[in-house]
Amino acid sequence: MNSVVISGASRGLGAALAERFAAPGVRLLLVARSADALAEVAARCAARGATAEVAAIDVRDAAALAARLAAFEAAGPVDLVIANAGISAGTTPAGEPEAAADAARQVEVNLLGAMHLVGPLLPGMRARGRGAVALVASVAGFRGLPDCPGYCAGKAGLIAWGEALRAAHLDDGIAVTVIAPGFFDSAMGDRFAGPRPLLLGLDSAAARVQRAILAGRGRAVFPWPVGALLRALALLPPGLGDRLVRLVRFRVMPGR
Repeated sequence: MNSVVISGASRGLGAALAERFAAPGVRLLLVARSADALAEVAARCAARGATAEVAAIDVRDAAALAARLAAFEAAGPVDLVIANAGISAGTTPAGEPEAAADAARQVEVNLLGAMHLVGPLLPGMRARGRGAVALVASVAGFRGLPDCPGYCAGKAGLIAWGEALRAAHLDDGIAVTVIAPGFFDSAMGDRFAGPRPLLLGLDSAAARVQRAILAGRGRAVFPWPVGALLRALALLPPGLGDRLVRLVRFRVMPGR
């Protein structure tokens, strides 16, 4: 992978993946909203020998993102794009449900933002007959959870879009990896009050994602027991499934 684009690269999983792919001869384009945080990640990647460019762009801004991607690709074809940018909201500590505007904003970032990032790069990959796409979704996309409906909606849509892309480009030389992690150490995960079963460290999560991408796997779900449980809940009669998912709450902690 000599040319890699990563969104949500200013911290957490995106930053960890940027450092993992950074190496001599590798070009990186790191996308996120915070210019200062991106500069810090870019410096760490440069210390590993990579050439790291930054783009302080909100992935909801399709036009600005497409223009920056075109400029980056003008210097050389993109081998891998990782759509990792994501946000979350959810039920408040007082039990107030997620606002409709917050739900919509999550879908805009988590689903449409991924489309804005990946879409402009697909024609070039298809023309070259090679390329890789990785979409960082979540096990929350397997079954709607009452405390984070907007997040589940965006990630469910991302999973469906990724599965469709993989099938559509099966004969085009484009590998599409749909990634559905459970809880791992991150600022987003720290926002929730409630259990985080089989919590993984950030480095462990990044290593699993990188291995899946390099192996060209179509799907990566981890930890698998959490993914399997939510898949199973989705197959239950709605009334029973709804009661079971209400047993565990993931309300947003104040001040986060």
